[in-house]
Amino acid sequence: MTGEIIAVALGLLVGLSLGALGGGGSTLAVPILVFVAGLQAQDATTTSLLVVGVASVFGVVSHFRNGNVRLGAGIAFGSAGIVGSRIGLLVNRSLDENALLLAFSVLIVFVAVRMYRSIDKSEPGSEQVADDRLLENGTGVAAQERGSVMSRLDLSAAAIAKLAGAATAVGLLTGLFGVGGGFAVVPALTLLLKFPAKQAIGTSLVVIVINTTIALTMRSGNLGFDWAVVGPFLVTVTVGVVVGTRISKGIDAARLTRAFALMLGVVAIYTAASTMLTA
Repeated sequence: MTGEIIAVALGLLVGLSLGALGGGGSTLAVPILVFVAGLQAQDATTTSLLVVGVASVFGVVSHFRNGNVRLGAGIAFGSAGIVGSRIGLLVNRSLDENALLLAFSVLIVFVAVRMYRSIDKSEPGSEQVADDRLLENGTGVAAQERGSVMSRLDLSAAAIAKLAGAATAVGLLTGLFGVGGGFAVVPALTLLLKFPAKQAIGTSLVVIVINTTIALTMRSGNLGFDWAVVGPFLVTVTVGVVVGTRISKGIDAARLTRAFALMLGVVAIYTAASTMLTA
């Protein structure tokens, strides 16, 4: 019972990351559900899909109200990941629990490194200045900014192929590990489609909702949730998403990303060590 209570409390961290950063939080959900709540690995990945998907819906609503969601792009990106999600599910069912957790620890390391390195590639303050300008000057200037973004879109065959590959990879990770894949979607939208960071974060939540829904649908014949854990965990993750979305406008994103990346590194080490010791 104590472990379940702690797991529910830690759900706030998952939600805060999803709401404020658009990704990374789902990589915490599975280790929390396995090592704290005591679920089996495959059950934890399925539970993570439900929790992250539902909580992300609230994040989409909040970001949409702030003008940070490009719905069409999110739907297209998420829909393109169907094939990858199916492949990921087949692999998930073929792996034993220890192999799945060890592979997941590798994924966590990748996410941590990717998030940490993304800080150095960003331009400090530029995004906040742009957002402040939009808020101060109203919808007319906002429309001009959106037009500027559209003019920078790279719709070449190579760029589209890269987006399709990224969408398939995200779908595969969702089906395999029960993660939303926001850590991959956000850089794909910013680097390939030139989305401003906050629009990429808001749009990534749309992709997460679609990916998790698809993956859950594919697992529909094998769903067995422990609602005593899932219900409260879902509530705290959702609260974290809403809070994270609201505070994202006033926080130092670089500092938050750095701290979260370091925490993910610790979680990865713990996941791998615990798995090998119990193997």
